[in-house]
Formats: sequence, C-alpha cells, structure tokens
Amino acid sequence: MEVRQLVDNDYDKLCQWWSDWRWSPISRDFLPENGTGGLMVTKDGVDICAGFVYMTNSKVAWIEFVVSNFHYRESDRKSALEFLIHSLTDICKQNGLLYAFSTLKNESLIKMYEGCGFQKGSTRTTEMVKIL
Repeated sequence: MEVRQLVDNDYDKLCQWWSDWRWSPISRDFLPENGTGGLMVTKDGVDICAGFVYMTNSKVAWIEFVVSNFHYRESDRKSALEFLIHSLTDICKQNGLLYAFSTLKNESLIKMYEGCGFQKGSTRTTEMVKIL
C-alpha cells in the first residue's frame, strides 16, 4: 500500500464515493487545499480510501471526511483505512501539532479510530454549519 497527496482530479471520485455511501458530497471549497490537506491510499493502482486534515494556528488538527471506495471489497480494506488514519496523524505530528480531533458517526469507523489511539470525547453531538 502507498499513500499519496490528493490532486484536483480526485475530487470527482471522492464525490462518487461519498454518494455510494449515501453521504452528501462535500463541497470542494469546504475541503482543505491540496498538498498536505488530503491523502489517498492506493494499492496496485487502485484507489482505496482518502481523508483530510485541517490545520489551525493552535496545536490541534481536525481529521475529517474519511471515505473509502465502496466497490473495493478486498480483505485489506480495514488495513488501508488504518494506514490512512495513521498517515493523517503523522502529518499532524510532522507539523508540530499535539492533538488530532475528528467527528464520527459510523460505529465501525469509531472503533477503528480507537484502535489507532484516539479516545472518545463528546457523544450525541450535533454538527452545526453556517454558510456565510
């Protein structure tokens, strides 16, 4: 498995993945810019999963919008997601950040994050967004 930075032409693929999982696709301008903002895990030329890290001027980063290729059903799907989460947190560490934060709803993904060293914070919260 390899990890690479997301590029502009990955966006349409990610929108399809979000739709496949019955999520509303995330608006492009809601995502961090390419570069260290997003990563894709691939294997043998097949894109498996992707996610984003938002960095702030504090010591915390927000890891969000992790999504996988709905049609990738190989036995290493979980390993690919764990590799992605570790790779995103490595970006945080390399940038001197001390905390990684995420909001999750999917129980399997929550357990995966716990296995990657995350601890539960608040539960039963509601995400609030205001379009300015």
